[in-house]
Parts: sequence; C-alpha cells; structure tokens
Amino acid sequence: MKKIIPLTAALLLIVVVNLSAQTRCEKAVAKSAESLRLAMISGNKNDLDNIVLDDLSYGHSGGLVETKAAFIDKFATGKSDFVTINIKEQTIDVNKKTAIVRQVLSADTNDNNKPATVNLKVMLVFVKVKGDWKLLARQAVKLA
Repeated sequence: MKKIIPLTAALLLIVVVNLSAQTRCEKAVAKSAESLRLAMISGNKNDLDNIVLDDLSYGHSGGLVETKAAFIDKFATGKSDFVTINIKEQTIDVNKKTAIVRQVLSADTNDNNKPATVNLKVMLVFVKVKGDWKLLARQAVKLA
C-alpha cells in the first residue's frame, strides 16, 4: 500500500503536466491564428511575412491555391481585403510540432473595392519553427 500511493501520485503528476503542456501549445497556436487574422485585416506585409512559412500553400474556397508571395501581394495591394474577420467554432489539435486549426470564418470583404460577405470553413496547418507557430497551409470551403 505504501508503494502504491507514491506511484499513483507520480502518475497523476505526469498526466497533469502533459495536460498543461498541451494547453500551453494550444494557447500558443491560438495566438498565432489570431496574429494571422489581424495581419489579414491590416494587410501589413511584415506581419503577413512573419506569420507564414516560405513554402505556404494558401487554398481559397473557389479552388485557387497561392504561394506565400501571391498571398502577401493580394493582401498588401487590396486585391484581397478583409474589413472584418469573425472566427467561431475554432478547434486546435496539436501533434508534436504540427497543429491543425479548424474554424468557421465570417467576414466582410472589400476585394478590389467591391464590398461582400463570406462565410467559410477553414483548416489551417501550423508548424512550430524555432519556438514560433507558423502557417504552412490553409484551405477554405464555402459553407453550405
């Protein structure tokens, strides 16, 4: 009995430490997802450049897939202009140095000075690089 109590306590401590570590990772990924949201609204080249990886694959709901350069250019020039972005139903799954973020995105846009609204389901793939979570891939689909 005396050996069971310390063993049980040690196992409980390991479980608690693992749960809190996962929570820290999820919070860090959520912070990066929020940084991406804000950068997409601002269109700031430096902010966009800092949050995405060089080999970004950015998939639009209409089927167009862009590279990092095209992604940044569209936001910086206003060809793709998010006036507002609201995120709902966000989930984050972290597996070592990769995180999958799923969310419902509702936004007001002004692409090429044409106001519109969009409602999308989005999947983002973040990768941990030198302690920071960076966007590797994104794919959006239109809500039915």
